[in-house]
Amino acid sequence: MRRGAVERAQRAGDGAPAALASDPPEGQAAEGARLCAASLLGRSAAATDRSVPAAKGWAANENRADLRDSAQDHRVVVAGVALIADVAGALYWPERRLLAVADLHLEKGSSFAARGSLLPPYDTADTLARLARLIEAYAPRRVVALGDSFHDGRGAARLGAEDRATLAALQRGREWIWIAGNHDPEPLSGVGGECVGELEIGPITFRHRAEPDHAEGEISGHWHPVAVVALRGRGLRRRCFVSDSRRLVMPAFGAYAGGLNVRHRAFAALFGSAFTAHVIGDTRLHVIPAALCAPDWGC
Repeated sequence: MRRGAVERAQRAGDGAPAALASDPPEGQAAEGARLCAASLLGRSAAATDRSVPAAKGWAANENRADLRDSAQDHRVVVAGVALIADVAGALYWPERRLLAVADLHLEKGSSFAARGSLLPPYDTADTLARLARLIEAYAPRRVVALGDSFHDGRGAARLGAEDRATLAALQRGREWIWIAGNHDPEPLSGVGGECVGELEIGPITFRHRAEPDHAEGEISGHWHPVAVVALRGRGLRRRCFVSDSRRLVMPAFGAYAGGLNVRHRAFAALFGSAFTAHVIGDTRLHVIPAALCAPDWGC
């Protein structure tokens, strides 16, 4: 019951306001767009998958027995650093054993409830449960949350006892970094971990919001990227990683987070017209070049 409620609310919120060295060949990209659309429409892409490199599907596997092995195939490169883009919407840096997630927006449901807009109060539990599965799979030494981890400045104080205990268990035995976001700019208290403005590790800089003049090696969140793929007059809208091999913007991880189309001018200011969207399907990621990403009004 909880899961269904969260999924319905998430779909309702999707209308709100990654990195390969180069785009795939045009024919391969078109095939990728077709397969992506087919997958999102619920058709079997397995029978027609001939050429598009992508991760082996495992997001729907509740047992998640071999998560790390099956996720290894979908690699992205940022500033020469090889990373794994996970179909759950997280990024893993194997060399550093670092797991990054963006825009958790914990306690968004309670924030809306305080303003009279009642949403099912299960978003925090759902988000933490999905994060727990990733931590179990990758066993990271360090977790980096790229800002807007709580939906507002009082979100950490509203965290329920059960969710607070879950978060503490996830942090146990590893370093946990909270990067400040625009929703939670002040240091968090009572939720463990370390609060920083941004984090530099080797050639990579983790920050909440991308800075147009500091592209090389930047990994950020904030914009909640989504891609729209058109197929026979239908627009299929899904969260995605977006990158040009110099920088990467991560999808929002929070259960109630909406999304901004990658054709929006905010992304043009960062990437121009040359980027790749790594679109999150039901069981795999799909590599879609910018030219095949449709604007919202075009579908």
